[in-house]
Amino acid sequence: MHSFLIIFFFTSVFLILQTYLLYPLWILFFTSKGKSSDPIYLNNDDLPTVGILIAAYNEEKIIGEKINSVLKTTYPLAKIKVYVGSDASNDRTEEIINELAKAYSNLQLVKFGGRTGKANIINALSEMATEEIFILTDANVIFKEDTIFNLVRHFKDTKFAQVCANIIKVSNSDQGIARQEKSYIVFENKIKYAEYKRWNIVMGAEGGCYAIRKEFYAPVPKNFFMDDFYITMNVIEKGKKVVFDTEAICYEDVPTQAREEFKRKVRISIGNFQNLFRYKKLLLPFWKGSAFAFWSHKVLRWLTPFFLILCLLSAAILSMHSNFFLILFLLQALLLLFPLLDSVSPFKVSLFKFISHFYLMNLALLKGFFMFVKGVETSIWQPTKRNID
Repeated sequence: MHSFLIIFFFTSVFLILQTYLLYPLWILFFTSKGKSSDPIYLNNDDLPTVGILIAAYNEEKIIGEKINSVLKTTYPLAKIKVYVGSDASNDRTEEIINELAKAYSNLQLVKFGGRTGKANIINALSEMATEEIFILTDANVIFKEDTIFNLVRHFKDTKFAQVCANIIKVSNSDQGIARQEKSYIVFENKIKYAEYKRWNIVMGAEGGCYAIRKEFYAPVPKNFFMDDFYITMNVIEKGKKVVFDTEAICYEDVPTQAREEFKRKVRISIGNFQNLFRYKKLLLPFWKGSAFAFWSHKVLRWLTPFFLILCLLSAAILSMHSNFFLILFLLQALLLLFPLLDSVSPFKVSLFKFISHFYLMNLALLKGFFMFVKGVETSIWQPTKRNID
């Protein structure tokens, strides 16, 4: 009995380390970062047409800046069409879009009469759009002038079906969880770029901005969260390649409130497990590059809450017979309290803030799993509160 518990404990520890430390270190340090020789479009080439698909709900604070950032671009305006689907917005979102449409003839507002959900709106916009390349982007993600061109240039190579943007999180301060979220995204983007360089895949585009060939857009099933991951995995399943372009830069405000980010992570967790069961065949054979990345980068991370519980329970039982495991049990119990302690009296030490953030986000993953098991009745979402004046 004791031997099995010791195996459970150290196996769980190893799997947590694999997804958060060993896999990232291996792929970052042992993947060549040399320049690609794949063909790309140049500025003076005949570039493909682009449809920008945006789902918006009550985005009056940011939608004007968003649309202006998209259309003030180095990409030929005659080859761009912007479709904004308003999910029954009841603020000034639609009014702002209509005003901008007077200046931009290639901007189209599509109204949805009742709350529909992001995935359903993007599905509907994709059916309307006739352009060769779709760029799916969130209302609060701001483009640089060359973002569109840097995304689209890779589609000269027919092997590539999708291109992921390099989304940089920004905030006016490092209050709340802002610093932890910014650090996490920088870390994630480095891993995704390394995956692209090693295997020509990316384990899930960041939904804030990515480009895809029209013929490879996969309509997202009803009541599915994480449409971005679903669409990316569909591309990988079809044997096509995915680019992560570090120069396709755009900016997104980072959440500062742990409560808001917790709710977002719960939604993400629900989508994670939906996608896990949809694309479970891609987990085998496990030595294949895409399967190894799927396991190491995503699945083990989604299962980390369960590994933490196994560590705690096995250490609790073993602590009755071993001072070593007693210390480990007490340490884990203390770490589990960090989110509560941080909410009562915010930590000043960065390491403590990261530990608190780690456990809080794993609690969100656990909650999302049980909501997934219970069954998802709707994918209609409430946007994270924007940190915009």
